[in-house]
Amino acid sequence: MLRAGVDVKIGYVETHGRPGTEALVPGLPVIPRRTLFYKGKELEEMDVTAIIQAHPEIVVVDELAHTNIEGSKNAKRWQDVMEILDAGISVISAINIQHIEGLNEEVSEIVGLEVKERVPDSVLEEADEVVNIDLTAEELIARLKAGKIYKPEKVQTALDHFFRTEHILQLRELALKEVALRVEKQVESGLSDGPSFRHEKFLACISSAEKTPRRLIRKVARLATRYDTKFAVLYVQTPKESTDRIPLANQRYLLNHFKLASELGGEVIQVQSRHVPEAIVDVCAKGKFTTVCVGKPSFSFWSLMGSLRRYRTLVRKLSPLSIDLIILS
Repeated sequence: MLRAGVDVKIGYVETHGRPGTEALVPGLPVIPRRTLFYKGKELEEMDVTAIIQAHPEIVVVDELAHTNIEGSKNAKRWQDVMEILDAGISVISAINIQHIEGLNEEVSEIVGLEVKERVPDSVLEEADEVVNIDLTAEELIARLKAGKIYKPEKVQTALDHFFRTEHILQLRELALKEVALRVEKQVESGLSDGPSFRHEKFLACISSAEKTPRRLIRKVARLATRYDTKFAVLYVQTPKESTDRIPLANQRYLLNHFKLASELGGEVIQVQSRHVPEAIVDVCAKGKFTTVCVGKPSFSFWSLMGSLRRYRTLVRKLSPLSIDLIILS
């Protein structure tokens, strides 16, 4: 790009001590890093203000999912990138498939652990183009063993855990599907002619439980991405979970659910009602939602009976409005 006369600078590159990466940086225009002190240590972080002041045409920013050092302007590097974009500067960045928020549940099932560093799907929606850098499992493991990913002392641990062949193959499949989805959406948006379809709008109905609502929100966000449409998350507060009665733990779960929904680009709706199905139907009618998504019922006998009654009531009320009901696991 420099040879082509493009005003491009490096905002931040994580070399991780790799000699091959470090050898590529000298001689290139690099934005100076910002020094911070954390727990008695002098650390470096990307300087967002310096990038905006320099205002290059394009800035290269590595490690989109990185968590910034405490005391930085933004908590996450993807938030830095959004600020740089808002300043009118284009960004080239990179992200591994396991760091996409909407895929967190699938990745956890594959690798057996929860990836903490995550980027909202809505950030990818801002991209003009998403390109897949595809390596076979054999190539990736060879790069790892050659010290091109981690320092030598970390290689064996990585091979024994995250970088196992079966994990890499499944993550590679997720990456290919993700890019194919983005390309498909670009093709569909570029076609002006064609049959007219119902414009989908999804509503995820959550409780104050800890885990099921998170899975539900992520799955509905993925559905909304697939249909290139909007989604919302609804919590119906019943009297037994009024402000003065709901346990503190459940309050924290709800706040985390609302935060997740917002990060994934969804709207958060809260209503108070004694009758959950009726409240859902009312929100659907007002918000013109086409599809309601709920979690599967618990399997103790009495809770299952209660859930089935609510589902039956909900289906009966949604049917005349031509609103679909999806039960997600």
